[in-house]
Amino acid sequence: MSLKQRLSRKPIVLAPGVYDPLSAKIAAQVGFEALYVSGAGIAYTRLGRPDIGLVTASEVIETIALIRDVVDLPLIVDGDTGFGNALNMQRTVRDYERAGASAIQIEDQTFPKRCGHLADKTLVSAAEMVGKIKAALDARRSEEMLIVARTDAIAVEGFEKALDRARLYAEAGADVLFVEAPRDMDQMAAIGAGAGTGRPMLANMVEGGKTPLLSTSELDRLGFGLVIFPAGVVRMIAKAARDFYAILKQDGSSAALADRMFDFDGLNGVIGTAGILEAGKKYQG
Repeated sequence: MSLKQRLSRKPIVLAPGVYDPLSAKIAAQVGFEALYVSGAGIAYTRLGRPDIGLVTASEVIETIALIRDVVDLPLIVDGDTGFGNALNMQRTVRDYERAGASAIQIEDQTFPKRCGHLADKTLVSAAEMVGKIKAALDARRSEEMLIVARTDAIAVEGFEKALDRARLYAEAGADVLFVEAPRDMDQMAAIGAGAGTGRPMLANMVEGGKTPLLSTSELDRLGFGLVIFPAGVVRMIAKAARDFYAILKQDGSSAALADRMFDFDGLNGVIGTAGILEAGKKYQG
């Protein structure tokens, strides 16, 4: 079933954030239906930098291709602002689709953009964003490649203007709408109702962010069709890594952490080492 088909049905689709093939493979093994390739996750892990527009299109495209090599699940991929104007947007859509993306999320911030839960964001005009959405739609090879249109207008222009932008983006043809960083349950409910667009609405759950952290069942009741937890896994791994290094430095050994990690065989089991080596035997002379 394609992501487009799945989003037309209940219940809500939960797409955890991933940032490399290992995180994607583990998420797939747990049983998720779709994955969200997080630009923030790539910035944090590949660059060791904040999500402020430093990741390049080529870095994301390479990540998509590497993930697609190990998982078959639909991939919803952060496309930032399309990395430029409408023509840049078209190239980004073509490259993402060719690399294996099932959907691209694009937003109406200026470039370089910021994480949606940081302050001092700025926006392009609604008309410019509409043009970029239309350019993205013209560039895709298949209608199964979804265009997710995000607005960051709540923080800049206010909630009602954000809903107005969402309606314009729906009229332009966006497949899924994403109103970023609602502040309370009333705003969440209004967004979940779809703002009269009839489009699936995406909810973004950021631990410690500006939006109430809700469960998938709560979001489903509010009417959302898709929810992402984009970088929670990175926050979890970063804390675990800091604990590992601190104890290793203190003890001079990792023995105290043995019950909190995969051992050598355990990790090889996750990544399928035995199967890969066995498959290689048929090519031996």
